[in-house]
Amino acid sequence: MNLDRRLLRETRQATPSLLAVVLCCWLAGVLLVGQAWALSRVVAQVFLEGATLHDVTAGLVAFVTCAAARSALVWSSQVAAQRLAGVIKRDLRVRFAAQLVTLGPAYAQGERSGELVTTALEGIEALDAYFGQYLPQLLNALLVPLTFLLLITPLDPLSGILMAVTAPLIPFFMVLIGSQAEQLTRRQWRALRYLGAHFLDVLQGLITLKVLGRSAEQTETIARISDAYRRRTMAVLRVTFLSALMLEMLATLGTAIIAVEVGLRLLYGGLSFQQAFFVLLLAPEFYMPLRTLGARFHAGVAGATAAQRIYQVLETPHTVPQAETPPPILSPVPAPRRKVLPSIGSVPIRFVNVHFAYEDGTRPALRGVSLDLLPGEKTALVGPSGSGKSTLVQLLLRFIEPHQGSIYVGDVPLTSLDPTWWRTQVAWVPQQPYLLNASIADNIRLGRPDASMEEVIAAACLAHADTFIQELPHGYDTLIGERGARLSGGQAQRIAIARAFLKNTPLLILDEATSSLDAHHEELLQASIAQLMRGRTVLVIAHRLTTTQDADVIWVLSEGRIVEHGRHHELTERRGLYYQLATAYGPMQMTA
Repeated sequence: MNLDRRLLRETRQATPSLLAVVLCCWLAGVLLVGQAWALSRVVAQVFLEGATLHDVTAGLVAFVTCAAARSALVWSSQVAAQRLAGVIKRDLRVRFAAQLVTLGPAYAQGERSGELVTTALEGIEALDAYFGQYLPQLLNALLVPLTFLLLITPLDPLSGILMAVTAPLIPFFMVLIGSQAEQLTRRQWRALRYLGAHFLDVLQGLITLKVLGRSAEQTETIARISDAYRRRTMAVLRVTFLSALMLEMLATLGTAIIAVEVGLRLLYGGLSFQQAFFVLLLAPEFYMPLRTLGARFHAGVAGATAAQRIYQVLETPHTVPQAETPPPILSPVPAPRRKVLPSIGSVPIRFVNVHFAYEDGTRPALRGVSLDLLPGEKTALVGPSGSGKSTLVQLLLRFIEPHQGSIYVGDVPLTSLDPTWWRTQVAWVPQQPYLLNASIADNIRLGRPDASMEEVIAAACLAHADTFIQELPHGYDTLIGERGARLSGGQAQRIAIARAFLKNTPLLILDEATSSLDAHHEELLQASIAQLMRGRTVLVIAHRLTTTQDADVIWVLSEGRIVEHGRHHELTERRGLYYQLATAYGPMQMTA
């Protein structure tokens, strides 16, 4: 019956709405019985007893009152159901987004962005029909027929028995046909997720596809995927219509059987007219909730299918455990019995025999790495592509956790620190910074949201970005487009460096921060970056020889292991891997 326990648990946060749905459904069923009884009584009085309008006024008032009250209850039930669905959808979206943030880039990079977007939007939206239509109708299908049986059986036991025997046939065939619908709906949902993922991939790579002349081919691919989704949707609808036809036939046959037995008993005097008419009025209404449930069954299947992927993400274990409270490294702790830790800028950060592997441990990235980031020093990390440099940075940022070994901040394990708080102590300037579709000021303020406009401008000046910003149409309020589309690579890089100046943290990670700049602006920024580095623990992911020459220590990675370390001149004299990288593309170039 598409009852996922996880989805049912979601109703706890909106218990009043759920109780309102249940109460309204039950009361509406009771009033429907009262409405049928009042109508059967009025008809019997008028046609058999010759009653006048005055004689049946009370019965008519009761009939109209029951009808009006029942309409109000049905409306209230729908409102409560929509409120229930709204609360649950809002909570799931918040939790889904929070889970993706908590899982971090390491998880997101292994998934397709378009598929996650489809799940967050269309998947959760599919639960609107589940909680707003299917679940209330399921409660209605349980409560209303049961209420009818409890009231009809004492009055007419034979009709009650026939109803009790024929009613289970409807859910039986509904589940029988629904099992096929569930498989088709699962395929339809997979097709929708694939379509969303592929469409977003095409949009993000549109420039490359145009340059390579493959955009028309991708248009045909999208058309083919869309057609596959259409065919699977039609297959689901065919089964849905077949289910509706079967349920209508069963309900009609059940009503016909009751009508025949009631008519025969009335003909031979085994049942009074009012009782017979009362049962005939209720017979179609007895099967109506079950028929409606069949029509809502597809919504239940779609919701339950979408929930599988939603909970697959929500139940993914966090690789980074959350600390209960952030240890106040930058300020003394007033609470007693709590260790006061020194500033990050005055303690080393140590990697001790750190191992990490991707793809469930089948692809090692780091193999027993041990190195120190000393306070106030500039440490460079170099190595061929795939040597593990990016993995080490993700470990330091706590996007992932070591499979073996430990990382220490002073004498404190990094895993004991709250990840959110820890990242406030780190400024990271990647080689390809991500800029939001917002103003330049808002993008710089990502480093410190509470910064004043004067502080934003000061940080931009230090990053030598103020000049080109002032030349933009709206200055610092200029919208820069998605991923900074309206800026050059060098301008985007300077915005990222301005963030680091504004954030002003004791630990700084530079992933070749000047790689997108021309020689003139790179020379200007070197002095500013040197000022930014002063008094901080700095890790530089080096791609070029010029960024390693003045490093206090250089660590060389190869295949996930530290193979060399020392100063520039020491490593050059050894003629090892560092020397090979430094001279691979000329005297002043080295590969990543």
